[in-house]
Amino acid sequence: MVSEDKLKVLMIEDSEQEAEQISLLLAKGGFQTEYLRVASAESFKVALLSQYWDLILSDYDFPQLTAQEALRIIHETKHEIPLIILSSRVGEEAAEHIMALGAYDFMLKHNPARLIPAIRRVLNEAMNYQRFITARNALQKSEALFQAITANLPGVVFQFLLTNNGETRFLYVSDASETLLGLHPQQLIDDPRLFPELILPDDREFYRYSFALSSEQLTTWDWEGCIQVKGDSDIKWISLRATPRRTDDGSTVWDGIMINITRNKLAEREFARSREQLAELSSYMQKVKEHERARIAREIHDDIGGTLTAIKCELFPCIERELKQAEFYQQKMKSVDLLVDRVIDSTRRISLDLRPGILDCGIVAAVQWQAKEFSDRTGISCKVACDSDDITLDSDLAIAIFRVFQEALTNTSKHASASQVQVTLADFDQLILLEVGDNGKGITEIDLRKRDSFGIRGMRERCQQLKGSFHIVGNPGEGTKVTIIIPKGDYELPVKETTDPEVEKDHALIKRRSRAFE
Repeated sequence: MVSEDKLKVLMIEDSEQEAEQISLLLAKGGFQTEYLRVASAESFKVALLSQYWDLILSDYDFPQLTAQEALRIIHETKHEIPLIILSSRVGEEAAEHIMALGAYDFMLKHNPARLIPAIRRVLNEAMNYQRFITARNALQKSEALFQAITANLPGVVFQFLLTNNGETRFLYVSDASETLLGLHPQQLIDDPRLFPELILPDDREFYRYSFALSSEQLTTWDWEGCIQVKGDSDIKWISLRATPRRTDDGSTVWDGIMINITRNKLAEREFARSREQLAELSSYMQKVKEHERARIAREIHDDIGGTLTAIKCELFPCIERELKQAEFYQQKMKSVDLLVDRVIDSTRRISLDLRPGILDCGIVAAVQWQAKEFSDRTGISCKVACDSDDITLDSDLAIAIFRVFQEALTNTSKHASASQVQVTLADFDQLILLEVGDNGKGITEIDLRKRDSFGIRGMRERCQQLKGSFHIVGNPGEGTKVTIIIPKGDYELPVKETTDPEVEKDHALIKRRSRAFE
């Protein structure tokens, strides 16, 4: 805005002499005036569009451009320049009319004493108006920025008030309340009780306690609890955090945010459940290991130890000083020979239990051997289909697949009541597929959820350690199928939940190839 001692004036006047007189009057009033005189509507429009003007002085009696026409042009060109009417003579009714049209002031030319105060007043008002416009624009920008920030925050931004007489209300609620709480911001502002009504009964007491504590001690209002939106069957976990401050009238205002933490809570519970299951599995595996050690110790003690003791008993008479007949020693040697063969057989059997030597011949031979041994032992037919006679794997991976296969057969013999088992073993470039299906009574969801289903849990954990996937499906009376897919080398199998078309294509290929062996 131009300062008071420098003024740019646009004059609508037919007389240059009168324009000079007005300029001299303004100079006496303390203004350095730069003016332009116009005498037609066209020149007036050009002047308005060419530069900025602080003030317009118009002759009311000028026929070429009346004051009414000048006001109309000002409005059409969307200028907000104050216009003061100077007239030789005019009636009171005409003055009221021209003021109603938007003129700032009206005065007579022969009495210009009011002109300088009027100009000073209009300049002050224009300056105040400009300040108001600047402040309003700044406020609008700030409001737009605030709305943009709150719209992109992952939660509901709010401002909450507690008056000194105990009344509560929301001063502000962001639009995210519709998504998180199922309530329009204005609904919460009109009735703040709607939010506590969403809180589950078990969490309302802590909500009230945390609010009262924050109000009394001016500490952060920190609350977590569950809500249920009306018409929604799902329960949401909400984290509320707000900072309080006292106002001059003794009221308390909180500025805060509410965030949906349901996913975090579910992840925490799943993590805790997984740790619990892992602890149970670890405890179970430790017990199995101890039982296996005890069994091996018994076999060594009872079988090998007993046989060695028998050998010692057979040899003891041979070291007596008194010589016996040759037939006696020959009989003892035959007996010792039989006992040594028994020790060798027991040692081989125990060794095979610890690690089947057949694994040295490859995973295909090991699976076929185990299938035959399973059939001989249980009477359940077990057929193996393999796309290759030799699948090259490193020792650790081969042992892991073999142990999963053993566990799957063990579960079948214990629980399936099956008469036939079909095994598929296939090598797909970087993936190994093993399927074990039976025609038994099938497995149900209840069976899968049993806390003591350590066999299934152990197979799943072993596959996860190898960055593979484990699937088990079954329907009552239709049998059960266990499928494991394990990557070879550094290849990583994508997670099951992915929707990557390439991954889906890989899984579809494996399924088609596996059905070819059935």
